[in-house]
Amino acid sequence: MKILVTGAAGFLGSNLVSKLVEQGHDVVGVDSLVTGTLRNLLHLESQQNFTFHEADIICFSETLQPGFDQIYHLASPASPPKYIEFSYETMMVNTLATDRLSKYALLNESRILFSSTSEIYGDPLVHPQTEDYWGNVNTLGVRSVYDESKRFGETIISHHKRVANLNAIIVRIFNTYGPRMDPYDGRVVTNFVRQILERKPVTIYGDGLQTRSFCYVDDLIEGLILAMNSKEFGPINLGNPNEFTLMELLQKIDSLLNLQPEIIFQPIPEDDPKMRRPDISRAQNMLGWSPQVDLIKGLAPTIEWVRSQLK
Repeated sequence: MKILVTGAAGFLGSNLVSKLVEQGHDVVGVDSLVTGTLRNLLHLESQQNFTFHEADIICFSETLQPGFDQIYHLASPASPPKYIEFSYETMMVNTLATDRLSKYALLNESRILFSSTSEIYGDPLVHPQTEDYWGNVNTLGVRSVYDESKRFGETIISHHKRVANLNAIIVRIFNTYGPRMDPYDGRVVTNFVRQILERKPVTIYGDGLQTRSFCYVDDLIEGLILAMNSKEFGPINLGNPNEFTLMELLQKIDSLLNLQPEIIFQPIPEDDPKMRRPDISRAQNMLGWSPQVDLIKGLAPTIEWVRSQLK
């Protein structure tokens, strides 16, 4: 198949592209490099079935040629420091680009996957979070540029589905970690690993008792591909239902590094969720998917990746 991947030089995008190229598909990647990096794609330079375009998908989507069977729309900053820094770009890529890619998919009979997020649930009042939960989001807060644009992206996809029977699927991605993450993007796993490796105090926002669920990237990529190749519309949660406090995460990372870091507690950021855990019943029942890599097993290659980037 001929497949378009937006956000191809990012963490998830580059891992997805690698898998699709390995499977023999003809893959075209697009990335503006606002937060992505070409280093994530260097290993694909000699691959004849991969082409990369450095471009803003909002503009590039207007010049797309016919022929794409599938579109994975992953383009968007995903960590709070980055989507706050690039707030306008984040809002536009999740809304305007989503609309333009949906119209392309309708004209060309392509299937499109919209990468939504667990952040659409906000600071949840329901735990674990099911796809039927509408969320608890501050529409005026600093995180809303990401949360609300993803929610509106879902609305755009749903509109085209209702009106014109768009062939689409919405997946809501929960915290994912693994190789090719940016050690400086502000996400908790890489923050902890980098600070420990640099022999710096580890920063914990709040009391460290807020919870997260961490899905290893290989599991998540398998879920994305299964979702794309299904006949489902979604939304479908993709994430690991095993839940850990931030303090437990830190303990597991240090069990592999054994450096006993100093901890500094800082005030919790605005609208930071206290709990985060996916209900993945739909993914299990509709896609036959559930994550296989436990946290310790996934942390080992993640630590080696961060170590290699710091060098």
